[in-house]
Amino acid sequence: MRSNMIENISIFIQVVEQGSFTKAADILQLHRPAVSKAIQQIENDLGVKLIHRTTRKLSITAKGDEFYQRARQVLAEVDGMMANFSSTLPPRGRLRLDVPLALAHTLIIPHLTQFQSLYPDIEIVLVSSDKKTDLIAEGVDCVVRLGELQDSSFISRRLGEIRMVTCAAPSYLQRHGRPETLAELEQHRAVNFFSDRSREAMEWKFIEDGVIVSRRPPSSMLVDNSDILLSCGLAGLGIIQASYGTLARHIASGELEEILTHYPSVSKPVSVMYADRRYLSPQVRVFIDWFSEIFARRTA
Repeated sequence: MRSNMIENISIFIQVVEQGSFTKAADILQLHRPAVSKAIQQIENDLGVKLIHRTTRKLSITAKGDEFYQRARQVLAEVDGMMANFSSTLPPRGRLRLDVPLALAHTLIIPHLTQFQSLYPDIEIVLVSSDKKTDLIAEGVDCVVRLGELQDSSFISRRLGEIRMVTCAAPSYLQRHGRPETLAELEQHRAVNFFSDRSREAMEWKFIEDGVIVSRRPPSSMLVDNSDILLSCGLAGLGIIQASYGTLARHIASGELEEILTHYPSVSKPVSVMYADRRYLSPQVRVFIDWFSEIFARRTA
């Protein structure tokens, strides 16, 4: 009975994530009527409607969404428990990641073929943005964060730091000159990154005479996306500060020039976060171990 219940819950999760009974049936290699029967059985057992069905589409109810979020956590715990007590079961299933754009471009994507070769049964769902993510509400298994952490309700593991640099396009420097001191930044314009919560420009941090100092240069633009930040910098719209990994090839090509080299930018920490669960799913565990190794090699 319990085995059948777990199977039905797995089917329900696939239906929600695929948005289709037919697609879920194809992935699970089941007949469509079997998928419909599994959903109906859960609804009958619970006495609530989980999914609204029409001939054209399906939509999840409020109770269905609540059940989905909890069901994912429960199955992750079951998978983790089985993996902890088994030396033969390889990690499998879906892994939902949220990664800042800069790290997705420079660290995650270039090495994902290696991860896929190690764990071919893990399907990665990669969400990449520069906005803060609510792991539970958005159904994310693991978050990679750049910068200091504010969340205290999740488990975090700090991997190290990445170097930050301050740059400007030659076209900007030709028009406005090159700042030689931190004080001269006040006479320039920057493309600043803003927090999605406060909408304030984030401070730039430098090391001056062995002391960390903060500056917030006047903005020509405010953006909340590191890809847009880079594009604005390349277009000569203002001075930018970003990770060296993001800017390195543009510095090498001459599209950007590093400035204020006598005032090194303060490095930013990189961490991974996941929800505090009794059993860490095997997908999350192997990803964290793999990414930790990749990060250590890259920054060595």
